[in-house]
Amino acid sequence: MDKEYIESKLSRLNEVTAQIGQVIVGQQSVVEEMLLSLMSGGHCILEGVPGLAKTLMVDTLSKALELDFHRIQFTPDLMPSDIIGTEILEEDHSTGKRFFKFQHGPVFTNVLLADEINRTPPKTQSALLEAMQEHAVSYGGQRFVLPAPFFVLATQNPVEQAGTYPLPEAQLDRFLLFIRIDYPSADEEVEILARTTSVAAPDVETVLGAEDVLELQRLVREVDTNAALLRYVADIVRATRPHYGSPPMVNEYLRWGAGPRAGQAMILCAKAHALLSGRYAVTLDDIRRVSHPVLRHRLLLNFQAEADGISSDDIVTSVFEGVPEPESPIR
Repeated sequence: MDKEYIESKLSRLNEVTAQIGQVIVGQQSVVEEMLLSLMSGGHCILEGVPGLAKTLMVDTLSKALELDFHRIQFTPDLMPSDIIGTEILEEDHSTGKRFFKFQHGPVFTNVLLADEINRTPPKTQSALLEAMQEHAVSYGGQRFVLPAPFFVLATQNPVEQAGTYPLPEAQLDRFLLFIRIDYPSADEEVEILARTTSVAAPDVETVLGAEDVLELQRLVREVDTNAALLRYVADIVRATRPHYGSPPMVNEYLRWGAGPRAGQAMILCAKAHALLSGRYAVTLDDIRRVSHPVLRHRLLLNFQAEADGISSDDIVTSVFEGVPEPESPIR
């Protein structure tokens, strides 16, 4: 890899973080995880209580990227055609002949904000499945390829569960990262009050374009990962599956563990984190950094876990404690 060329790309990525920081106070780890997902070519869910600027965060990211951006507000009456598009009847004025033409929906964009995705029924949620996995949409026997890059950021509210529709496990697995947003610190909350109640409105500058993002995604895959770390990630993922020689907490509290896609996500995100840190090889610390957002939505808890107040993050922590590290890990 050309070190100077890569550093120039990463400096622009750091500028994206700076532009977001003009609008969003704190939440550095959340912004980093969003960028890791973008660099890895995956999609992410942002979960947090109301008022934590989830939508504003995604909107600000889209402004810092010279990419097409669409927002869909998910509601109970939203239909699949409202997302992927539909056929409309048109007329050729020269011949008078009528024909059907596919009208692209808002999914035909680079950055798609699926706001409050758990507010719409599974039939509509599933309209995103093919788009997220294949970067294409099928309609009326035809296949329509989406623009590249294609990046879905979905938000959901963990409270007010009445009238919501939890995402099916098959769709959750399509999301590379599940990002949890916590309350700001006391100092950050003071800064939020100061910024949002004054006249000043920060102007977010465009930093990266589509070609830059695609190039970063290509560079991520060139980051080196040694065989010992690949084996370690495979062991971690397999240890989340009950009765596969798993830690006691997994056998007691999980119905299902993570599939192979979790290992792929962990390696890709670890590579992205290494590159973002200016390194060209994955370390054990990179894997640890991305483990919780990669795994937390891929573990299906049983009733006993809910009764005992055990979260998926607790399970991930116990798995890492129970799986032996490589003998000579790169840290």
